[in-house]
Amino acid sequence: MVKAYEQEHVYKHPWEIVTSASWRKFADPENKRTLSHILDVDTLNHKLDTESGKLYTTRAISIHAPGPWFVRKIMGQDICHCVESTVVDGQSRSMQLTTRNISLQKFIEVEERIRYYPHPDNPSGWTVCKQETSIRIKPLSTLASMAEKVEQRCADRFLQNSVKGREVMERICKYLESESRGITF
Repeated sequence: MVKAYEQEHVYKHPWEIVTSASWRKFADPENKRTLSHILDVDTLNHKLDTESGKLYTTRAISIHAPGPWFVRKIMGQDICHCVESTVVDGQSRSMQLTTRNISLQKFIEVEERIRYYPHPDNPSGWTVCKQETSIRIKPLSTLASMAEKVEQRCADRFLQNSVKGREVMERICKYLESESRGITF
């Protein structure tokens, strides 16, 4: 059983600003309160392919384990470790992030894909963010109704965190645009 959802959001900011904000989202100390489910982010590697011009980055992200407290109790762990792989193609103005959990996989599998690209109606001023997430609870498959409820609860939490993430991105975008115009806060 898999719970999947898609969201699309339009940032009324240029692609360069939005992708810069994406890199800063977890680094800004002011965002710690808003993104309190994120515990730690470390860059594992980054590589610029000089032939294609693409930037490849891998980050480790530690988060509070999703789901209700009783599920975390069963899993015996409150922290979930994830790996985020990012590909930035400056030529086509595309940024693709794929995040998967690497811990708790015998209980839950989560994959989130986010893609940023210029909006077709205003490519120099707006950016589309397309997010696709799938959540699969494993050991509860024999208890299908319970697994469904846990998957839904996890999906609800992801949706709430997505809203928080967009708020943080908007704030950073506005800051970066002000900074580029020479205005400081």
